[in-house]
Amino acid sequence: MPNNSCFMNHAYEEALSAIHADEVPVGAVIVKNAKIIARSHNSVEKNKNTLDHAEILCIRAACEKINEKYLVDCDLYVTLEPCIMCAGAIAHSKLRRVYFGAYDPKGGGVEHTLQVFKQTLHKPEVYGGIYQEKCQVLLRDYFRTKRLLSN
Repeated sequence: MPNNSCFMNHAYEEALSAIHADEVPVGAVIVKNAKIIARSHNSVEKNKNTLDHAEILCIRAACEKINEKYLVDCDLYVTLEPCIMCAGAIAHSKLRRVYFGAYDPKGGGVEHTLQVFKQTLHKPEVYGGIYQEKCQVLLRDYFRTKRLLSN
């Protein structure tokens, strides 16, 4: 596994941008040839669309950037284990590798719940737990603040 600090930091910065937009703090970047070709964060609230997870938006932007429907030579860095919807999109877009931060035992679709990549034709390499604590703290603090504000 290559050194992923730089790219996970960029995904983390996207997650911080999500907080400023009052979105669940998940950020993602897609890398090709050691260069970021797409970046995004959750935009579900802003766009009023449950499909607008960081990974989906990032995949769309990367495909547009390279003018291809498949991302075979690309790697995704995301701060949270992708859900089943995003894992399906990752498989269909044929991303080469997925690096994620925090594990998601309740909603993750890679290592938890349906384990989507065990059921798809395309199986990207997966590396979880990168900056796990840092990503978990960001999510935990976000939801704690949301709960406090709602009381």
